[in-house]
Amino acid sequence: METVCPAGTPAALRAAVEAGAHSIYCGFADETNARNFPGLNFSREEMAAGVAFAHARGAKVLVAINTYPRAGAAPLWHRAVADAEASGADAVILADPGLLAHAAEHHPGLRRHLSVQAAAANADVINFYADSFGVKRVVLPRVLSVPEIAAINAETDVETEVFVFGGLCVMAEGRCSLSSYATGLSPNMHGVCSPASHVDYAEEGGELAARLGGYTIHRVGKGEPAPYPTLCKGCFTSQGATGHVFEDPVSLNAEQLIPQLAKAGVTALKIEGRQRSRAYVAQVVRNFRAAVDALAAGRPMPEGMLARLSEGQAGTTGAYRKTWR
Repeated sequence: METVCPAGTPAALRAAVEAGAHSIYCGFADETNARNFPGLNFSREEMAAGVAFAHARGAKVLVAINTYPRAGAAPLWHRAVADAEASGADAVILADPGLLAHAAEHHPGLRRHLSVQAAAANADVINFYADSFGVKRVVLPRVLSVPEIAAINAETDVETEVFVFGGLCVMAEGRCSLSSYATGLSPNMHGVCSPASHVDYAEEGGELAARLGGYTIHRVGKGEPAPYPTLCKGCFTSQGATGHVFEDPVSLNAEQLIPQLAKAGVTALKIEGRQRSRAYVAQVVRNFRAAVDALAAGRPMPEGMLARLSEGQAGTTGAYRKTWR
C-alpha cells in the first residue's frame, strides 16, 4: 500500500521523502488549503522545488486545494489548480464540485483526488464523483468501520485512501460546524479548525481552563497536562455526567489495523500532521513505511512503534472498530 505523508513546510517535505514516503501531500500558503495557518505551507516557487526534489527520489506530490471557494472569489482557487499543474504535481486533492468540474474541463491531464472534506462515505456518491469529474481516488472520512470500507471497495473502482495516524476528526469532515460556531472561522472555507489564534489558557481557582473562542473546553488540575481545546474532544455534561462525550483527547493510531485495511482493498494510508515538525514527520513516516514493507514481505507487523508520538501518549482506533460511547 502507498503511504501518503504530510508536509507543512519544504523542510518537512524533504524529511518525509528521505524517510521513505511514497507520496507527500501539501498545500499553498492561502485559503485554498484546509491547513491555512501562519508559518505553514508553500509558496509557488517552494512547491515547484518540492515537487522536483520528490520526483528526483521517486516520490509523488499531491497538492491539497481542499477548501470551498467563497462566492465571487473562485479565480483564487482556479489559479491554485493551474499552479499545482505547472509545478508538476502528481494530483490535486479537491472537495468542491464546482472546482472539480473546472479542473476536469481546463486541466484534464491533472489527476483528481476527492478530499475528505467532501465527506464521501458510500459507493453511490463516490461513483458519482468518478463519473462526473473523473475522480481517481477518494479520501474516506474517519467515521467508517473496516467492514464498511470493504463494502465500499466492492462497489467502486475508485481508489480509497484512509487516515491511519494523527489528529482524529470524529465528525464527517466537510459537515462539521462546531469550530465555526465557537470562532467564526470555518474549517471548510477558511481552512482553520480550532485555530490557535482563538485559544486561551487561564488559571482559575487552582485549575487551568482551556478555552476556544471564549468557550471553556477543558478544566484540569494544577500540574496536569492541558489538552488542546478542540471542541469535539472537549468535556461536556450529559445525563448528569461530565466527560469526553465524543472522543478522548487522543490521536488516531491504526497501525495494527493495516493488514485488515489491506484486506479491505485500501490503496493508500494517510498520515495527518501538516502542523507537526519535520522530526515528527520523519519518525512517523519511517515507522509506517516499515510497517507497509513488513506486510508486503509477509513479516510480522512492528508493535507499539508510535505510542509516544500520540496526543496524550495514548491512541485510539476511532471508528475503524466502532468504539464510540
